[in-house]
Amino acid sequence: MQMGASTREAYGRALLRLGSENPDIVTLTADLAKSTCVHSFGSAYPERFFNVGVAEQNMMGIAAGLALSGKVVFASTFAVFASCRAFDQVRMSIAQPRLNVKIVATHGGITVGEDGATHHAIEDLALMRALPGFTVVVPADEVETEQVIEVASCTPGPFYVRTGRPKVPVVHGPEYRFELGRASMLRDGRDATIIATGIMVSAAVQAAEALDGEEIHCRVLNMATLKPLDLEAIAAAAEETGAIVTAEEHLYQGGLGSAVAQALAEKRPVPMSFVAVADRYTKSGPPDALLEKYGLSPERIVEGVRAVVARKVG
Repeated sequence: MQMGASTREAYGRALLRLGSENPDIVTLTADLAKSTCVHSFGSAYPERFFNVGVAEQNMMGIAAGLALSGKVVFASTFAVFASCRAFDQVRMSIAQPRLNVKIVATHGGITVGEDGATHHAIEDLALMRALPGFTVVVPADEVETEQVIEVASCTPGPFYVRTGRPKVPVVHGPEYRFELGRASMLRDGRDATIIATGIMVSAAVQAAEALDGEEIHCRVLNMATLKPLDLEAIAAAAEETGAIVTAEEHLYQGGLGSAVAQALAEKRPVPMSFVAVADRYTKSGPPDALLEKYGLSPERIVEGVRAVVARKVG
């Protein structure tokens, strides 16, 4: 896989392009325009760009007001601030009235790296999935990110889109078309399915390639949309491969793994394993070292697949 841009950079490119096509798009930032990659939009359309300062809660309230006036609002800050610091305002002012606000959070997960536990957003997907009416998306690469932002811009209602800080491999070709609420199959296989999201999608592909050498052939699903979840793809994976491993840059609780397990409990229980951050807060360090330390690696996915395949019945 070729290394591409970061998903936050792809967000900035998409937003700039969409700004020229839709004069109702406005952008807000909480003193992080360059880090969230919305500075180019601000330079091109200063009359539609608002820097509220270090006041994330106020930013969500302003976003709600602009949405009520008919604007398509993109509000951006770091994922940990958007989900944790401003949660009450998001819940009361955006989720409950189901306003047309797109919260595009950057610096998600532990690959924020040296910024440490205070800035590692590992609870955000659980929090945002819990909000009624919210759409939650975690794109895997720059190709998917640009399409996600375009879909969000023309789909009414609140969105939470998580993007990341580091550059990530490109897993989708130019022919790829993102569909909201639909998983994309990157590889097919009969022995197990790896369902991954965000930065862990490329790790899932690497794990599946390694397992080919052991004659374990894995289906790989990119579950970019965590809410609404692609229940059909999950049920088909359970029925056709009989074992599932989920992989995410998030806490074990409340994210992709929890969502998939809940879906399977209702439809088709099968052996499962979960590659995620254990019940702990993480430390400062280089992103690659942190991924290894907290078990978010192709090797850990391989171990999970071996375990669930061994538990299959028949």
